Amino acid sequence: MTHNTVLVTGGAGFIGGNFVLGLMRQPGHKVINLDALTYAGNLDTLESVKDHPDHQFVLGSIGDRELLDYLLKRYQPTAILNFAAESHVDRSISGPDAFIQTNVVGTFQLLEATRQYWKNLPLEEQVTFRFLHVSTDEVYGSLGATGQFSEQSPYQPNSPYSASKAASDHLVRAYFHTYGLPVLTTNCSNNYGPYQFPEKLIPLMIHNALHGKPLPVYGQGANIRDWLYVEDHCQALMTVLMQGRPGEVYNIGGNNEKTNLEVVHTLCDLLDELLPESPHTPHRQLIRFVTDRPGHDLRYAIDAGKIKRELGWQPRETFETGIGKTLRWYLDNQAWCARVMDGSYRGERLGLDQFF
Repeated sequence: MTHNTVLVTGGAGFIGGNFVLGLMRQPGHKVINLDALTYAGNLDTLESVKDHPDHQFVLGSIGDRELLDYLLKRYQPTAILNFAAESHVDRSISGPDAFIQTNVVGTFQLLEATRQYWKNLPLEEQVTFRFLHVSTDEVYGSLGATGQFSEQSPYQPNSPYSASKAASDHLVRAYFHTYGLPVLTTNCSNNYGPYQFPEKLIPLMIHNALHGKPLPVYGQGANIRDWLYVEDHCQALMTVLMQGRPGEVYNIGGNNEKTNLEVVHTLCDLLDELLPESPHTPHRQLIRFVTDRPGHDLRYAIDAGKIKRELGWQPRETFETGIGKTLRWYLDNQAWCARVMDGSYRGERLGLDQFF
């Protein structure tokens, strides 16, 4: 199965942007890239494809039903990938409203627009159409010292962010069982890699360490996450899009469980090695333990056995290889990081569809 025209929502964000860049490296795909350019959306990420004839950027929200109807009618996509989401747990604690509006109401509007579009397609196109909803392992809640999340794990979200993503997952499932919309859902573990917004753990630690700022670690740094290199995740998504069975859920993990403190120690040691002349070595001296976030889940771990057994996907990168690539990318792209941190990229537009 091939999908020639793909509508990607949230395609200027971290995972969505990496997915778009990967897709554009493959011949034969046209991408309609819809992004609201909130704090985490960054057109600098898409710099290499801004003049590509097969990449069309559209500034807008998945909550805008009129815009969605227009885009679907004009571009006739054969697949939709929904990355659009408010995604930072800390922000959801201090301001949950935006998370409900985007992740729940926005996903509903996107599903409704897609359903109306899909049911009017010719039968042969209905059969091959796909709606892939990209979600998170945080919907499953927190694990103790043992066990892993599987596709059968009960939903037990503990933050406004994860609760909003859980709600969107349930809506996607309902549209398959009620209307027959050919949906796919993926739940991934913690992503890291190039183009990640610098409030997330790994890019924040890199940025602060390079500038001699404190490295804030929640609690004692004992919280455990399964780390997934973003390009591995994007390959998994393409695999699910092309081979996944409608109505199914696929968990995507990196098989790399690390405590937060282990991650920070690894970064500090790599920086010592790569920047021996830095005035901030040893970088571990910058670590500061800070008050833990409310409701901080202790441990996430993904059982990615289903996607390996049924679709043949498994991650290529170990944590050691992935973190090395990530650190070198940030060292080589400090101008990108500076523009993200000061917000200057937000004033730019590229390839804007003339809907308005």
